[in-house]
Amino acid sequence: MKSTIPESGVPIAQIADNGTPELSLHGEILSRLRDYVVEGNIPDGARVPERQLCELFGVSRTPLREALKVLAAEGLIELLPNRGARVRELGKRDLEELFDVIGGLESLAGRLACETITDEEIAEIERLHYEMYGYYLHRDMHNYFQVNQRIHERIVAASRNETLRTIYANLAGRIRRVRYSANFARKRQRWAEAMREHEAILDALRRRAGSELSDTLFQHLRNKRTAAVEHLGRTSEGLTTESVDG
Repeated sequence: MKSTIPESGVPIAQIADNGTPELSLHGEILSRLRDYVVEGNIPDGARVPERQLCELFGVSRTPLREALKVLAAEGLIELLPNRGARVRELGKRDLEELFDVIGGLESLAGRLACETITDEEIAEIERLHYEMYGYYLHRDMHNYFQVNQRIHERIVAASRNETLRTIYANLAGRIRRVRYSANFARKRQRWAEAMREHEAILDALRRRAGSELSDTLFQHLRNKRTAAVEHLGRTSEGLTTESVDG
């Protein structure tokens, strides 16, 4: 899987031509660490290798641990008292329940968004859609996933419902990693299916067809759930085989 972490230790806060950091140290390490975990570079349930990550990022443990606290709040990792952190592991039932709840939230968000979304917001989502399509054509999974998540977040934001948005953000972080890995289950077929589903999402949004968008978003998340559970099954089988062979 593509990683955003350099192979050798490089300080994260790069200095721009004007002499100011392009991003804060905290923001940059958080972004890269989140990508590193989401893209599956640390196995489910495994301990987070703090020393190794400090070397890769070129930072001390203090900013790394601050970023880990944020990822713990997002549900990607678990903090262990006096024992560091580990990647949160989700079982089949956990995935099914989480995807169904998030599917319900996105379904409601789509219905509400069609009542309040502006032409400018639709235009921005359309721009993101075609940007995502370009990454799909180039098989750039990392950037495809980043833009894909922004599209879903924009639709939720357009619902103008802060309670929904807060609950969604809290739960979405917990399956961000699984949502990424699900793209590798039946990779070519599922990826093409997901793009067709996004075309239907954009079409319903343009027409402000609330009921249609609601149903399409829920089915889109249900299909992702199927792919995620399938990927989890394959991963579990692989681990079992490795244990037997070893």
